Amino acid sequence: AVETDPDGAGAATVHGVLEGLHFVRRTPVLLGAILLDLLAVLFGGAVALLPVFARSILHVGATGLGVLRAAPAVGALLGAIYITRHPIRGRAGRTLLIAVGLYGASIVVFGLSRVFVISLLALVVGGFVDLYSMNIRSTTVALASPDRLRGRVNAVEMVFISASNQLGAFESGLAAFLVGTVPAVVGGGIMTMLIAISWSRVFPALAHVDRLEDVRPPETAAEDIALVGAR
Repeated sequence: AVETDPDGAGAATVHGVLEGLHFVRRTPVLLGAILLDLLAVLFGGAVALLPVFARSILHVGATGLGVLRAAPAVGALLGAIYITRHPIRGRAGRTLLIAVGLYGASIVVFGLSRVFVISLLALVVGGFVDLYSMNIRSTTVALASPDRLRGRVNAVEMVFISASNQLGAFESGLAAFLVGTVPAVVGGGIMTMLIAISWSRVFPALAHVDRLEDVRPPETAAEDIALVGAR
């Protein structure tokens, strides 16, 4: 029988995540891309409040709720089809920020709408631009990570994505409790737009990414790997 060391495996996993986190923290393109996703989902997530909108605001019942929940997925499917036909040729960083800003705008429109069709279209648009931005972001993260650390950086990204989904639902519920459902959603969408606008100043390296195929790990990657290995 092959003996395994669960404690050793767990320690190695934690160490690997810490390696990835250290590298992400020292690489502005990676940090900007991952934090952008975290904050956009944290403030721009309206999915947790869809039952309230379906019942009390749009008055469409359970069937309408199901359609609303499906709308972002329809938008994402359309976004995937569009990307396969129209790949991103340049100005990827600016396009990413514009897509996130449009996502925030779609959330604002959804929050203000009292017409089911408009709300539905807003969610479809949100799903479209969210998929579009996710494609740029995930590609950038993968290409900006050195081979040895790509798995670790991906682990960090997955932790942030999982956390943002849960924290976003919590934030939506708490904000709705404190200020009301509509102000919570509209305010979250506005925050997402402001984050997208400010990101070019906070993380200019991410905003200045041009062609995705030209993205490379930073020149200091070898030094960072040596430093992490020494620890």
